[in-house]
Amino acid sequence: MNSVPEGSAAAGPGRTAPGTSASVTPFPAASATTGAQAPSPGTGPVSPQVKTSLQILRSLDSGPRGLVEARAEERLVRFGENVLPAWRPVPWPRRFIRSLRDPFTSVLLCLGLVSAAVSAWGTACVILALVAVSCLLRSTEEHRADRSTAALKELVATTATVVRRSSADAPPREREVPVADLVPGDVIRLGPGDLVPADVQVLRAGGLTVHQSALTGESAPVAKHPLDAPDPALARAGPFAQPQLCFQGSSVTSGSGTAVIVATGGRTRFAAAHDGRARQRGASAFDRSVQGISWTLIRFMLLTPPLVLMANAALRGRGLETLPFAVAVAVGLTPEMLPVIVTTALARGAARLARTSGVIVKRLPALHDLGAVDVLCLDKTGTLTEDRPVVEEATDGSDAPDPEVLRWAALSALWTLQLAELPAPDALDEAVLDAAEEAEGGEPAPAYEGVAALPFDPVRRVATAVVRRPGRFGVHTLVTKGAVEAVLERCAMDGDERERLLALADRKAESGLRLLAVARADRPARAGAYTPADERGLTFVGLVALRDVPAPSAADALGVLARRGIAVKVLTGDHPGTAARACEELGLRAGTAGGYGDVVTAELVDTLSDAELAKVADRATVFARCTPEHKARIVSALRAAGHTTGFLGDGVNDLPALHAADVGICPRNAVDVAREAADVVLAEKDLTAIDRAVLAGRHSSGNIATYLRITLSSNLGNVIAMLTAGLMLPFLPMLPAQVLVQNLCFDAAQLAFAFDRPAAAALRRPTVLRSRDFLRFITGFGLLNAAADLATFGVLALALHNAAGTDGEAAFHAGWFTENLLTQALVMVLLRTGRSAAERRAGGPLRAAAAGLAVVGVLLPLTPLGPLLGMSALPPLYYLLLGSVLGLYAVGLTAARRRYERRHGAGIELERGVREAGAER
Repeated sequence: MNSVPEGSAAAGPGRTAPGTSASVTPFPAASATTGAQAPSPGTGPVSPQVKTSLQILRSLDSGPRGLVEARAEERLVRFGENVLPAWRPVPWPRRFIRSLRDPFTSVLLCLGLVSAAVSAWGTACVILALVAVSCLLRSTEEHRADRSTAALKELVATTATVVRRSSADAPPREREVPVADLVPGDVIRLGPGDLVPADVQVLRAGGLTVHQSALTGESAPVAKHPLDAPDPALARAGPFAQPQLCFQGSSVTSGSGTAVIVATGGRTRFAAAHDGRARQRGASAFDRSVQGISWTLIRFMLLTPPLVLMANAALRGRGLETLPFAVAVAVGLTPEMLPVIVTTALARGAARLARTSGVIVKRLPALHDLGAVDVLCLDKTGTLTEDRPVVEEATDGSDAPDPEVLRWAALSALWTLQLAELPAPDALDEAVLDAAEEAEGGEPAPAYEGVAALPFDPVRRVATAVVRRPGRFGVHTLVTKGAVEAVLERCAMDGDERERLLALADRKAESGLRLLAVARADRPARAGAYTPADERGLTFVGLVALRDVPAPSAADALGVLARRGIAVKVLTGDHPGTAARACEELGLRAGTAGGYGDVVTAELVDTLSDAELAKVADRATVFARCTPEHKARIVSALRAAGHTTGFLGDGVNDLPALHAADVGICPRNAVDVAREAADVVLAEKDLTAIDRAVLAGRHSSGNIATYLRITLSSNLGNVIAMLTAGLMLPFLPMLPAQVLVQNLCFDAAQLAFAFDRPAAAALRRPTVLRSRDFLRFITGFGLLNAAADLATFGVLALALHNAAGTDGEAAFHAGWFTENLLTQALVMVLLRTGRSAAERRAGGPLRAAAAGLAVVGVLLPLTPLGPLLGMSALPPLYYLLLGSVLGLYAVGLTAARRRYERRHGAGIELERGVREAGAER
């Protein structure tokens, strides 16, 4: 590399060296260096071409002797320090106030302030207390989600060895400088144990291997070497697959190298993954559901007070004295306990998951999102398959089984591993050695004596072991194995034979096998060192085919997820054939992509618009050759199509997709920053654990849905009855204090919903809180409840026909108060989810709460508190007549519930049948 010339002029802003283009730099920082606009964080660029060492040095206006100190200082001012962008947590008071942006909370706050303005202090205190609790719970969850930058500092170096010159004519000198002072164009030295301080391109390397699991999740070190000649194939590879690139956050495992910095500070891939904009996830399924229901209620609540005021003014001549009653009616429509019920139900589910399954839910609403997930996106390796290959077959050049092929491959693997002093054994070598040990009839490998080894590197794509065979003194045998194309290039054969073997290898690869070609040659024994130049004139031995081992629990877990209505999408960087084979072995059909083939490749994804990708992603199951950006785009497309998506990932490269999904999931052994970004952390990367988490989410969501259906339908019925009674009666049908006490009794009983056990039917499909479905439910059952209330008016008129004046009003208030609590108790018992009587009888907490509510409704007017609240005792005739009304109401409620369940169940089965038919097509 000493022959590389140095640039003669500094590149100013927007200026590039001759012969280069600012638009073809390999990643975001280089774009900034040459004046091009960097891509948005988290997306990552796709390079039209890859620059060689000479081209990158020219584009950065640098050279192998490093920058001049004065120029480095200029660039430091221009580009800023090489530090990660500061992530400033939101102060607690601002986060608390920001919680008021929730529409439901805002309306409650307004109602509380109006209540205080009209001196309805009891109502105001209860509402404002609920608002405070809601904001406190929401801001606490946001505070936990913001604690994420501590792990980043552990992955960033503090000093680096840089090559710089005091002047243009001075010799280069190596010295340690703070990492913050590094700039694009700086030449640095890398050695074992060093943390890569920025995004760099390798200029010179000697056995350099880099551990980049913090970025990719891959456990094996990756070999790195310079790119001194153009390689068009690399332009199609992802950045982490390019051997000349190293990224901030990775570490040097072995060897040494010299590299030029192309990205610093916030322009590195590591920083882009943690940019504030990348952290901002769109509204989750939970947020969308609650907001949809909230806005439906808000429309009712905003209309109610004006209607009450205008109706009373027009028909009864009442003025602002009815405002407290109007506010109380609006509050009566509100599910005040929603924040408490939601938090309690989700917290209990999260605690049970952590205790029984070791699954940690970091963001409570994510548990609801898990219950609503209908598409789960994941990688193949380590989830559907074990992170280890096994030998499928060993065949000769005619595709006939040949144990000698495996024996020679094992010899190469054994002596390469022993003599090359590799930092870690290669997974393919281990698989070959394991298969050779189990094979019968082969000559034992220890009978051969190892002489030398040429380890695998990404340029040659082969590894060679030199051995001395028993009884053949004076002869050394070279055994070479590696990529099929690379091995065949080194074999002595004609072009037709080479093309035939390449076609054979292609057919095997298309079937999902990973291939190693094996060749050997005898050479006269010598004392000198062996070099890659000796890997010529080889004799082809055969092919070793390997396959991925399916995870033991994967097939069963996939079947369970399918029965729960969850479609699995496989997003992998593997070869399409490899991905398809693994899925077929697990019984997971690849699906159809609308004429594009069973497996969708990244190349096809790049040609599709967002709308087209959404249609393809809905039908296809396997996506191959995916980069992190492809994964995030596919997940976003599925969300745009109306699916609730989960994504399982464990590396920094999975961060864009983790943020794009409704709920991000990672295993406990994932990199720190992936754990910080995920919403749910599994004890291990196992689909069975995800199924348990989904069940817990549906359990909690089912309780929340039951609470909303029952509470809103009952509240709507009461509001309709109150409005009707307010127009029919010469007095207020219920005093504000009575409405407040009634709501408090309702709220206390409704806490039981958080401890209920939903029916089995609620666990068989994703739980989605759709505002339109809720509106139909609460309207139908609310009108039925209003009919019971209006019938009670007739009962009260009959039972109290002799009462007059104040006594009549107090008795009417007491009678309606009792009826309201009794009908609420009936609704809690009869509308609870569950189609069978056994399931409905299982609701222990709800039944106890309903019984307590009924007792309070009957006895409270008879206690000394009754007169204080404006209620008086009722004649026995009222209770007899009320019992008849409640009996008829229970019959009507049961009939309506069964009709609703039949129609709802038929709709679910029809929707499931349509989805299955689409999957068949």
